[in-house]
Amino acid sequence: MAKAKRLPPAQGVTASDKATICLNVFDGTRKPLADGTDLLIRISDGVQHQLVNKDFARSSIQFQVPFSDNFVDDYTVLVTSDGYRDAGFFPVKVNPALPATVDLMLVPKKARYSFLGWEDLKAKYSQFGDFLCCAGPADGQNNYERQVREKPAALASLLNLTAAMSAIHLPVGTPLDYCKRIEWADSLAQDRFFGFADEKLVEQVKTAAAQGTFVQEPAPGMFHGDATSSFKQVQFGEANVQLTFHEGTVEKIGGVRCIRVEPDIDYYKDLGAHTLLEVIPNTLSHGLTDPQVVYVPRWIAGRHAGVAEFDPSYTLIL
Repeated sequence: MAKAKRLPPAQGVTASDKATICLNVFDGTRKPLADGTDLLIRISDGVQHQLVNKDFARSSIQFQVPFSDNFVDDYTVLVTSDGYRDAGFFPVKVNPALPATVDLMLVPKKARYSFLGWEDLKAKYSQFGDFLCCAGPADGQNNYERQVREKPAALASLLNLTAAMSAIHLPVGTPLDYCKRIEWADSLAQDRFFGFADEKLVEQVKTAAAQGTFVQEPAPGMFHGDATSSFKQVQFGEANVQLTFHEGTVEKIGGVRCIRVEPDIDYYKDLGAHTLLEVIPNTLSHGLTDPQVVYVPRWIAGRHAGVAEFDPSYTLIL
């Protein structure tokens, strides 16, 4: 295969123009990775010309890269290390006027969940605690502690969704504000949960979709049984929340008419990629979306977007 030729710089840009990429690598506790860890860093430009392919042993590094003022400036940054899951980001758009910061997270391939105790969770993440207690304080504590012991991946998924949903700003409130019950016993899984929410949530999400925050998914029943509608967040390139509604299942909770809701987080934003790279492989292997895999790109995407840090209250440790 012929090697791709670099494009000439755009008008007014000289071949000597440079831009800076500031790479920072974090661990599964959301703290800088300890220096001394062997990291293989690869950086390629928009025509897949590799500029960096080198080992480093520190977690914060600056790179000077060419600036062309066209799509060649869409860089890919990849970091790998033995025993860790690979991490990367694309596109990293560069400009000589301002360094491009890339924050990546490396977690061990055999990472363990580190959950807070119930009292610490309530004290440090009061909104999360209130959500988990939506059916009552004793119910929330008992179910949380049971999941820590018996189904840690399912609890991590629930906390991923809790953190992500708390950061979605609807016309009025967040999705958490409308949730009235979590189905702890029957349907809590490592890729989704089911519960009941005030039926007003449907109109709130439809309004948000009209404003460009969500897109409506076609044929929701294809992947979600008796679903009547489904909407996916489009804020990030990966790890967006999807809210699926089962409006045929209705309950009155505290005098409020509620419908069944099914939140989940997909790896991929695009429906085609989600189907080909996630749904079909999981169906064939009888696997489920991994909450550890969701945690990393969701944190990275949030850092790149400049929003509040994705913090689901737990961490990943060796």
